[in-house]
Amino acid sequence: MRIEHVVVNASPLICLFASGLSDLLPALFTEIIVPDSVCKEITDKGKIDAASRTLFSNKRIKQINNVIIHPTVASWDLGRGESAVLSYALQNPKFWAVVDDREARRCAISLGCYYTGTVGIILLAKRRGVISSVRESLEKLQNAGLWLSDSFIENVCRKANEG
Repeated sequence: MRIEHVVVNASPLICLFASGLSDLLPALFTEIIVPDSVCKEITDKGKIDAASRTLFSNKRIKQINNVIIHPTVASWDLGRGESAVLSYALQNPKFWAVVDDREARRCAISLGCYYTGTVGIILLAKRRGVISSVRESLEKLQNAGLWLSDSFIENVCRKANEG
């Protein structure tokens, strides 16, 4: 199944924007949804950073309001953003949830929702020919503050045939 529609949580957005990789989202997906609770998380502290500015100026990224949290998702006691992302994906099955949080991923599995994360976006970009190097992109994420161990990077690069 080709991923064309995504609903994105705060952490992947912040990581992609901070590392200069935010262009991957519109290059890979035809529809990018960001729940209002995710937008609030990004701007919560009253500061407008690069992620916030780009988020609100990019015409391909659509902010949606009032996502109703599904009771099953609510029972997982996740953050507001993760809950909105997963509820939206559950109610709109063509959408993949883009979440990095381990519990959110476990919730997605239990709900039968499709999901990926920031590193999954990088691998997809390589498969579709949008980027030439997984390693270079992972290093950009690492330099922007995403904690990725060297052994994890080596393992991902091996799987992407960048041994």
